[in-house]
Amino acid sequence: MRRIRYHSYGGPEALALEETPAPVPRAGQVLIRAAAIGANFVDTQLRRGMAQTELYRRPLPRPLTGDVVGTVEAVGPDTDPALMGRRVATASEDAFCDLVVADTPRLVPVPDGLDAGTASALPIAAPVALGVLRAGRLTRGETVLVHSAAGAIGHLAVQLAKLLGAGTVIATASTAAKLDFARAQGADIGINYTDEDWPEQVRTAAPGGMDVVLDAAGGEILRRSLDVLAPYGRLVTYGAASGELGSIPVTDLFALRSVTGFSLIAAYAADPERTAKDLAEVTEYAAQGFLHTAVHAQLPLTETSEVHRLLESRAQLGRILVAP
Repeated sequence: MRRIRYHSYGGPEALALEETPAPVPRAGQVLIRAAAIGANFVDTQLRRGMAQTELYRRPLPRPLTGDVVGTVEAVGPDTDPALMGRRVATASEDAFCDLVVADTPRLVPVPDGLDAGTASALPIAAPVALGVLRAGRLTRGETVLVHSAAGAIGHLAVQLAKLLGAGTVIATASTAAKLDFARAQGADIGINYTDEDWPEQVRTAAPGGMDVVLDAAGGEILRRSLDVLAPYGRLVTYGAASGELGSIPVTDLFALRSVTGFSLIAAYAADPERTAKDLAEVTEYAAQGFLHTAVHAQLPLTETSEVHRLLESRAQLGRILVAP
């Protein structure tokens, strides 16, 4: 089978297409024939040698992570044979392959008729979008600011904020096209975060301040977001796409502000039952047509380098898929 890995850090050209034997599922595992793979921005940072934290540290050569949608082609020993032929989705650390092995507890059944883009969001992107809103303790009628609102997770967070009853949803993005896209997802107001005065624009749009802010950029965006929080407002950070982790002075929190982090890995470890319920909730939203993933582009496995160029251009609206 075909597989994408990189053997040294560098640009998109470091990605190599290899031929390798098909994996064999062990007990409690299945073999999935991939039909679509959702690409993750974090892999562009890892490929360049960035984002080397304990969470992501792996030896070279390194595969690419992703969200795989496909059909179960084989099951391992002592694994439910009824899974054969099922359409499923799963997150994988070795996703860019024709065939992917997955543990059965991490399989997400794909509702009948669901498009590949939305199905690819079920293992991670959609649960994260809901998880950050839960971490922000959003209640009906509250104001929400979603940074990076045109991204794979951000545009789902906009949709979910509205589904959960948010009052005003403000979206930030870096271009007019992205802001138009975010408004099409349900955002009430769009603000360009490359404008130096974007916090002032937020305060003008919501004079009482933001009750919940969702940020995956980190760095300066994270620090300046504190200034737009309402009293008792909550900022949820769940990434550092800017490449800068940054820090927050404790004194900035004295104005009745709070900051919390969110990780889906941590959520599964802390409360697997709650996380499973969140997954079931977003799956039901998707099945009913209330939650939809926009697909910016779909390219073949042989053009994975171009996928990474698109991700690094920050031009995509929604998600980029690879179709083996």
